[in-house]
Amino acid sequence: MSTEDKKKLAPEAETQLQEQYVQSLQPIEEGQMIPGRVIEVDGDYVYVDVGYKSEGKIPSNEFDTKPQMGETVYVILVRKEGREGQVIVSKRKADEKIFWKDLRIAFDEHKPVQGTIAHKIKGGYEVDLGNDIRAFLPLSKVDVKRPSENSDYVGVQSPFYIDRLYAKGKTNIVVSRRDWMEEDIKKRREEFFGQVKIGDTVEGLVKSFTSFGAFVDLGGFDGLLHINDMSWGHVTRPKDFVKLAESIQLKVIRLEPQEGRINLSLKHFSEDPWNHFEEKYHIGDVVKGKVTKLADFGAFIEIEEGIEGLAHISELSWVRKVKHPREVLKVGDVVETKILNYDIQQGKLSLGLKQVLPNPWDDIDQRYPVGMRMTRKVLRASPYALFFEIEEGIDGVMHVDDMSWTKKIRNASSFAKVEDDVEVMVIGIDKERGKVQLGVKQLSEDPWESIARAYPRGSIINGEITNITDFGFFVKVQGGIEGLVHKLNIVDDRIEPLEVAMAKYKVGDPVQAVVTECSPSKQKLSLSLKDYVKRVQREEMDKYIHDESKEDTVSLGDMLKDKIKG
Repeated sequence: MSTEDKKKLAPEAETQLQEQYVQSLQPIEEGQMIPGRVIEVDGDYVYVDVGYKSEGKIPSNEFDTKPQMGETVYVILVRKEGREGQVIVSKRKADEKIFWKDLRIAFDEHKPVQGTIAHKIKGGYEVDLGNDIRAFLPLSKVDVKRPSENSDYVGVQSPFYIDRLYAKGKTNIVVSRRDWMEEDIKKRREEFFGQVKIGDTVEGLVKSFTSFGAFVDLGGFDGLLHINDMSWGHVTRPKDFVKLAESIQLKVIRLEPQEGRINLSLKHFSEDPWNHFEEKYHIGDVVKGKVTKLADFGAFIEIEEGIEGLAHISELSWVRKVKHPREVLKVGDVVETKILNYDIQQGKLSLGLKQVLPNPWDDIDQRYPVGMRMTRKVLRASPYALFFEIEEGIDGVMHVDDMSWTKKIRNASSFAKVEDDVEVMVIGIDKERGKVQLGVKQLSEDPWESIARAYPRGSIINGEITNITDFGFFVKVQGGIEGLVHKLNIVDDRIEPLEVAMAKYKVGDPVQAVVTECSPSKQKLSLSLKDYVKRVQREEMDKYIHDESKEDTVSLGDMLKDKIKG
């Protein structure tokens, strides 16, 4: 075809193309969303080609970022032809339509949407989802933890799940940040347990403290840094080793996926000091240590960082009966102690304080031999005994039976009072039980032994009636000893009735009697007035028979009565 022929056909082709283009626009309706190509950008407007006879003009403020030439943007066809013949389009309306479509998809498919908590309102917060769309965030849905009174979430940017979406009439959107957080935490926890192994190093944020350690946030879920895993040494306060909100690196020492438990450690970055214990210490070594803790059963003493032993309460003193370690120690004391035993596998160390000093009970019998006299002060008293301090830490005890040979002391306090000085004698030592027995009566000879030697059975003894009972008389003889004249030994009832004979005596009357039994071991003295009368009768009868020159007319009965009453 010649050039001239082409020129003849050009107007016809152009007309045909215009008709085809117009026909292509016929299905597009006002309010429809259509694509456009950016063809020009100036300071206030962006011009887009929407395939119509004129381009669309969009204010620059409808774009979040400045568009690039040739970029495709979606717009809503507001009017096919304005007053000046141009096409009217709106990117903002297109964005809103796309946004609502995305919200519906997110709601239906349970996908998160981004938003910013704008401000606090009654019952929760208002969330800005963008495109001038606001949603309600209930207070119970704002976090996985219960918000405190001073909690402030305004300004927080976060994904949210849409709980409710209703856009007919008044827009009503309810969102939940907590649901998304719980799902996200679960996902991260599963990833943690799937990837991390025991011995790995992880990083976390110190979240809170307890009496037994600190909780560390590992990314929405917690690990426990126990107080025992903060240091090989003794730890009293977790806050001395980690700070709140501090980012720290930790060793993973325990994982329990089923229970969701994670145990962390600071001390495992260094070697266990027990690994070298036997290179430095041996049983019997005397070492210095610091008291770290007192318990009812003993004191914990740290001999070096990470090696702590127990001095049992029974190992604190040779002489004191320690009821609680605080009586002899306090936390922070530096003391010398002896290694008694150890178990490296269990990390246990037994220590003794008293073993550093000589045992005063070893030679106590040399310092206080039996028979030694001393004067000591009464420390305390019980109904049955008095207690004396022989020397610091060593007490002596005197039982009521060792206070008097003759008196029946029913309460020790009646013999001596607390703070009284009393002369005592050592009468016994029990090293194994740690007891020193004292006595007062042993300071003088046993009167029972004396009277047994002086008045064997059958001897005549003088005394005084101290008590008259239904079964006889009590008679006090020398040495303060009381003997008993049983009623059967008062009178021969063939000579005189017992009642008549007993009526002749009263307390305080002097009498003479025959010793029928004297037992020092039983502290028993039995006397007989009847035997004494018989003996006097025999003696007087013998004297009367052999003394023929006697002319005394006094009756034998009167003479016997005078003899008995001495």
